[in-house]
Amino acid sequence: MICELIDAKKVYPMGDFEVTALKGVTVGVQAGEFTVFAGPSGSGKSTALNLIGCLDRPSSGRVKVDGRDVEALSDGELGAVRARRIGFIFQSFNLVPVLTAAENVDLALRLAGLDDGRKAKVEQALVEVGLQDYMTRRPSQLSGGQQQRVAIARALVKKPAIIIADEPTANLDSANAAAILDLMREMNEHSGATFLFSTHDPMVMDRARRVVRLKDGEIVVDERR
Repeated sequence: MICELIDAKKVYPMGDFEVTALKGVTVGVQAGEFTVFAGPSGSGKSTALNLIGCLDRPSSGRVKVDGRDVEALSDGELGAVRARRIGFIFQSFNLVPVLTAAENVDLALRLAGLDDGRKAKVEQALVEVGLQDYMTRRPSQLSGGQQQRVAIARALVKKPAIIIADEPTANLDSANAAAILDLMREMNEHSGATFLFSTHDPMVMDRARRVVRLKDGEIVVDERR
């Protein structure tokens, strides 16, 4: 397993109350999967991916990522796992506005401490997403679809084991969303990286090889295709 939730429970304090986002979820993902965690708002899908992405820790239960038990890692070690072994793609792109496309991609390598051959790696990553002619443009000079391609290049440039995409098509029109999904599916097949999505978009679910549906913090369907 490249990542695994084992009876994972997550409770968030909300003033005098507690909200249980995950209710003892157990699910494992094999390396190379193209899997969607689907469900309505409040289902727990984003919480599950936050745990796998080492952005949060479970209230109880276990999380294993890339063969390591998250609970046994210090905050610094978790940061290193995020920086080197996990790539993130967000619905709002999260590009640095004052940096060019190439500089945004290069930033991922710098933060991960991967200094060897950075320039060539950045250029290759942008070529792979079809942006070889847009390397010097800033985000404001790019369309939404192009910005998301930069975000994909940034996530993939460090050759991570896992790519986590949180609602990656939410801010795109249907044509750009389809193109982005096809691109990620192709990269999944060629790179061997594991792609995990959170979504309620049927277009994303249709392209997945596995759909894990959550409702009220529990898995209700786990369908492989």
